[in-house]
Amino acid sequence: MSLESCVDVLVIGAGPAGLMCANALAMAGVDVRVIEQRPTKLTVGQADGIQSRTIESYGLAERLIREGNRVHMSAFYGPNEHGEIECKKCERLVTPLAACFPFIVTLHQGAIESILLDSMSQHGVKMEQPVAPSAIEVSEDIEELASMSSYPVKITLERLDAVGDTIKTENVRAKFVIGTDGAHSWVRRALDITMDGEHTYSIWGVIDVKPDTDLPDIRKLTKIQSTNGTCMVIPREDDKVRLYIQLSGGDVFDPSTGRVDKSRMSPGKLLEVARKMFRPFELRTTEFEWWSIYTIGQRITSSYSVRERVFIAGDACHTHSPKAGQGMNASINDSHNLAWKLAQVLRGWANPSLLKTYELERRQFAQDLITFDKEYQVLFSGKPRTAENQDGLSHKHFFRASEKFGGFIAGVSVQYAPSTLVNAKYQGCASNLVIGQRMLPQIFVRAAAALPVEIQDMLPADVRFKVLVFTGILTDTQIANVNSLAVQLRKPSSFLQKYAPHGNVSSIFDIITIVVGRKEKASFLDVPLLFRPHWSKVLLDDTDVTRRRGGCGYETFGIDPAAITFVIVRPDGYVGMVAPSTALDNTFLYIDFCQGHGFLYMPR
Repeated sequence: MSLESCVDVLVIGAGPAGLMCANALAMAGVDVRVIEQRPTKLTVGQADGIQSRTIESYGLAERLIREGNRVHMSAFYGPNEHGEIECKKCERLVTPLAACFPFIVTLHQGAIESILLDSMSQHGVKMEQPVAPSAIEVSEDIEELASMSSYPVKITLERLDAVGDTIKTENVRAKFVIGTDGAHSWVRRALDITMDGEHTYSIWGVIDVKPDTDLPDIRKLTKIQSTNGTCMVIPREDDKVRLYIQLSGGDVFDPSTGRVDKSRMSPGKLLEVARKMFRPFELRTTEFEWWSIYTIGQRITSSYSVRERVFIAGDACHTHSPKAGQGMNASINDSHNLAWKLAQVLRGWANPSLLKTYELERRQFAQDLITFDKEYQVLFSGKPRTAENQDGLSHKHFFRASEKFGGFIAGVSVQYAPSTLVNAKYQGCASNLVIGQRMLPQIFVRAAAALPVEIQDMLPADVRFKVLVFTGILTDTQIANVNSLAVQLRKPSSFLQKYAPHGNVSSIFDIITIVVGRKEKASFLDVPLLFRPHWSKVLLDDTDVTRRRGGCGYETFGIDPAAITFVIVRPDGYVGMVAPSTALDNTFLYIDFCQGHGFLYMPR
């Protein structure tokens, strides 16, 4: 006996990627289920670093910061003439001007998953465990695949804790299935999707401890390059740290199989290796919370989807080293890129062809990540520069890499290539807002209350496009131009009205107006009603009452204060397009929600 059910989206795997996806879909009101074969939640170990971009993106920052540990600085230790390590340099981890949160948050994966689970449950979705898939079938019928009312994917689920007469098997029909079930993905293997790339013989141990040490930079993100090997220190919550420890093949390889044998290593042995790297500093720690060993593979899947009905995300798509803290962040951002697009399609606001942009954007990101990872990994595997080895690596190599890749690591300089979702034709209208990158942070002041507000806080990941209207300086002539523009955009043929269901513009577009003006004189009523759907949506490019925060936003973004400029921010926070108001009749954002032509930036 088995159950029969239907669901719009079934997420297989409840790690960070799966929970992020399920949470985003639940917040969008999508009928979603998420299953996990683990019998219990994680409580220790696994991924533990949240980069700046990920903190600012999904409305979870407050709790992440409260429960986690903030890391602002990095330190580099290299060998001196005596062969002992000493601090060579310290620097900021994240450039403050580039990020709302100029730090990373470290917190064990189980706690991060709990934050996502709690958010998800507020929208009526619970993780189901222990449940595992046992069979999957995707329809090949063209009409069925094209119809959003059909359920072309059949999945058989097995409840792993079923006993006695309890129903063990469930047959699920789904509109979409998302495999977020890790590097050894069942979904990927069941659909014969291959992983392509390289598998290295670089071996590392990882261990979480409460350190007893006199290393002065133990609470910074510290890279130790010693004559005994390389170690990386990640400070964590509750006074813990994570140590990544370079191992030699002889420590863990089984010569009879040629494979890593974890039984040849132990927490005590790992700490002993680390102690040699810490010299002359002491590491007296003996107790640990979690440990593992791993080899590094840099691989990417051959396809991200099957017929745009089954998708894979996160570690199921790409693997790489954990040194730059990209695994969980890349996975979370994979999921969100896919989730908002699925929500648009399921609501009937976008043609299913929009889903093709998921692989287009996230595969290129994964390839860039692996290219970066290969170069970055060399720094951790190479020998240090010493008196005897002048060709070795020094702290300068690490800091050059930080300068080169810092924005990519933090997630704030990831860029999507031109496509139907990224139109760079009018890049010059906002020269410093790179189209295809996430919206830059900037403090503005609410015109009605003189309250400072970070623009990032006004761009929630709520599946709506954000239309930022930069009116410039509101002279009498400019006010007339802005009013004329509002009249044009109220016409049924305008993009704001054409794609709004039942004329409800705010369900699709969130309009925010930004004016050049002084808080002592400006009135938000100077802006036409269309551009001020709520008093909080009219901002001034001015400082707050303390004159310490805000100001120079137009200059920062490279926008002409004498012109009227539109900036279109996608639901995932990336700038999709900028355009002058004078180009409204020639080229603008066309989001063809209702007529079925797909998401297009195209001339009228």
